[in-house]
Amino acid sequence: MQQRRWHRATSSLLGALALTATVGVTATPAAATPHKAEPLSVFPSDTLTVRDPAQITGRRVNLPLEGCGQPIACGLVAELNELDGFDLDPRIAVRFSGPVDPAQVAARITVQEAHGGWRTGVDRVVWDPATNTLYAHPAEQLAPSTTYKLRVQGGPANKAIHDTFTTLSATDGLLDIREQIDTGTAFDATGITPGLRVEGVFPVAGTTLAYRGDDRDAPTPPATDPTPVPTQQLLPDSTLVFGSYEAPSWLQPDVTIAQTPTRDDGPAPVGPERLGFVAVLPPGPAPEGGWPTAVYGHGFTGSTANVFLAATANARAGIATIGTNVVGHGFGPGSVYEVTRNGVTTEVPAYGRGVDQADANTTIGSTEGSSATGAASALGSRDALRQTAADVMTLVRSVGTLAEGSVGTPALSGEDVTYFGQSFGGIYGTLVTGADDAVARSVLNVPGGPITEIVRLSPSFRLLTTQTLQAAGLLNRPDLAPYYFQEQLPLRGQGPVTLTVPGAAAIQEFLARTTWLLRPGSPETFSPLIEPERVLVQVAFGDQTVANPTSYTLVDAGDLWSRTSLFRNDISPTPLPNPHSFLLTLTDESALQGQAQVTAFLGAGQVLDPDGPGPVWEVPIGDPSVLLPLNYPFPAIDDQF
Repeated sequence: MQQRRWHRATSSLLGALALTATVGVTATPAAATPHKAEPLSVFPSDTLTVRDPAQITGRRVNLPLEGCGQPIACGLVAELNELDGFDLDPRIAVRFSGPVDPAQVAARITVQEAHGGWRTGVDRVVWDPATNTLYAHPAEQLAPSTTYKLRVQGGPANKAIHDTFTTLSATDGLLDIREQIDTGTAFDATGITPGLRVEGVFPVAGTTLAYRGDDRDAPTPPATDPTPVPTQQLLPDSTLVFGSYEAPSWLQPDVTIAQTPTRDDGPAPVGPERLGFVAVLPPGPAPEGGWPTAVYGHGFTGSTANVFLAATANARAGIATIGTNVVGHGFGPGSVYEVTRNGVTTEVPAYGRGVDQADANTTIGSTEGSSATGAASALGSRDALRQTAADVMTLVRSVGTLAEGSVGTPALSGEDVTYFGQSFGGIYGTLVTGADDAVARSVLNVPGGPITEIVRLSPSFRLLTTQTLQAAGLLNRPDLAPYYFQEQLPLRGQGPVTLTVPGAAAIQEFLARTTWLLRPGSPETFSPLIEPERVLVQVAFGDQTVANPTSYTLVDAGDLWSRTSLFRNDISPTPLPNPHSFLLTLTDESALQGQAQVTAFLGAGQVLDPDGPGPVWEVPIGDPSVLLPLNYPFPAIDDQF
C-alpha cells in the first residue's frame, strides 16, 4: 500500500495558533524568569531504549521500572517496554535547574526530523513549579518509525539542550494483519473460505423485528425481554437479510492481540470466529453482478440493529447496506432476532459478541468484552478496535461470495465495496480506511481520537477516567464530585498552564503513557494513510460524546480538512441537545441531510452540501479552529485552571 507522508510541507494552522498562544501568554508570578536557569534533561530520549534488531526502528523502549508506583502503573511501564519507540504525540518534558518563563521557553522548543527538514513547535504547555519541569506536546502529530531531534534553543534565561528520540511503528501491527488477510495466509491458518452464509431473507413489508439480547452466561437462557427494532423508516419493497460469515481472530481471551517484534509478519491468528451480519437490499431486482454494497459500522453500545436506521437513503439510491457486530457488542452469543410475519415468529441467530468479563456477575452488558482485562487493562479497547477493523476487512472480502449452507442469496457485488460508520464506527472505520485500500470510499461520521481524550472530555464517558485513575491510586480531588480528579491539562491552542493542584502532574503522565500504549489502535494514527479523495468526514459542532477537539486531532493528523463536512447544530432550526447521534435521529432533518450526503459520496464520490447555500452545513469546513474548543459547557473541563 502506498502511504501518504505524515508531515506537510507547510506548518499547520494549529502550529501557528499554538505558537501565537504560547508567546502571547504572560507568565504567572510564580514562574517569573530567574537568572540563568539551565535545562538539565529532556524526554523523550533514545537513551531510554535498547538496541533490538527485531524491530523496524532497531530499538525497544527501556523505561526504568524502579519506583513506577502501584501495580497498574508498573504494568503500564512493562507494556510500554515492549514497543519499538515513543509516542507519535509524546509528552515532552524539559527539566530546569530553576524557574523559567514557560511561554518564552516553549517558543524555543522544536521537534525536527533527524534526516529531513520538517519541523514543528509545541503546544499544550504545562509548567510544574514543584519540579521546575516544562511539559508540552508537538503542535503536529509525528510520523511512525522516525527519528527526531528535540531542541530547546538557548535564550536570555537558559542554555540550549538537544537530544534525539524515535517514534514507535504504530501502524505496523494492523498493516501486518491486513497483509495476512490480503495474501490469504490468515484464512489458510484458520481454515476459512471467505463468503456470506445467508440464514434468513424477509421482505420489509409485513415484517416486524425484535432483538432479544443474551445477557446471561451459558447455560442460562437469554433473560432480556425482546426489544422492538424499528423498520418503519425502511422502504416497504426493501429486503432484510440475516446471516453470518467466518473471520480470523487475533484476539486472546483477555481481549489483547499478542505484541510481536515489528520486523516479523505480525501476530498469528488464534482461530476462526463466526460473526453475524444483517443487510438491507434496495427494492427491485438486483443489477447484473449484484447490488453495490456499503458496509456500515455501528457505534458504542450499538449492534447490527443500527443498520436498519442507516440504510434507507442508500436503498433509495440502489445501494445495499450490510453490517456486523463490534467486538464485545450485541450482548451474548445466544442473542437472536425475532422475525414475525403473518403471526408466525422465527428466531434468527444474532451472533452477539458480548461476554461476562468485567465483574463475573453472570450478566453480560451491551459492551462487555470490548476492553482488555487483568494486567493488560491499560490497553483499553486498542485491540478490540484492531480486531473489529480486521473483521470489517474480512466482511469486505466476503461480500459477493456465498458460503456453503446459504438458504438464499443477497446478490451483493464484491466490487468497489464502500464503508460508512457512526461514532465508534467512524473510529474503527478510520483504522479500516487507512489500513485497507480494498475499501473504495468511506464516510466517517463524528469520529475522533485518541480514545483517552474522548473519554476525558466527554460528560458521557469522563467517569470511566475516574474509575481508571481510582484503580491507579491517582484521584486527587476528593471534594470534586462526581469525578474526583483535576488534571489541569490544556486543550490544543490554549496558552501555558501553571500547575497548582497536587497530583495533576501524575495524572497527566499516566494519561500520556496510556495514550502512547493505545496508539497502535487509535484512529488518528491511521488517518495520515487515507488518500483524501477516498474519504468524507462528518463532524457535529458541539458534539458532547466525541468532543470537537478530538475530531480536530483526527482530521489534522491526516490533513483531511478539504474532506471534512461540519454540521452546525448550534444554528440549526431544530438544534439537538447533543448532536452526536444526528445521523440516526431520523425524526430530525439533519439525519436526512446527513444520510443524503453519505449516499452521494458512497455512490459516486460526490461531496454534497446538504443545505446548499444555507449556513447549517459547511462543506468543506470553513475555519478548522472552530473545533479547538469543546463548544459546549462542561465545568469539569472549563473550570480546570
